[in-house]
Amino acid sequence: MKKTVHVVGAIIENNNGEILAALRGPEMTLPNYWEFPGGKIEAGETKQGALQREIQEELGCMIEVLEFVDDTTHEYEKVIVRLETFMARVIEGTPEAKEHAKLLWVSRENLSTLNWAPADIPAIEKLMKVPF
Repeated sequence: MKKTVHVVGAIIENNNGEILAALRGPEMTLPNYWEFPGGKIEAGETKQGALQREIQEELGCMIEVLEFVDDTTHEYEKVIVRLETFMARVIEGTPEAKEHAKLLWVSRENLSTLNWAPADIPAIEKLMKVPF
């Protein structure tokens, strides 16, 4: 039986209305896919708390977690991922790629031009339709 992993992702929007995309490096699982930065919820953490901690670790900045966007479960080859995404904004510092190969600010209309990890796609589709 496959393990299910519950993760949270931050849809970080800047003042120009661009969304932060993070490219998974060649050494990561799902290499060369774009994703929303985030990670696993640790025991005793809230989703928002987990997201703030993960972004601090991955990007070296502080975020404010805003509205809930999407809750998707996707079955990959080796694991089942439940991804909950939230809108967010940077309140301190500047995002830096500490764990990812690259970071990119992308306008909403260009989001679909990137090769996103399958679990992130439902949130992308929502973002392109609905202003959050």
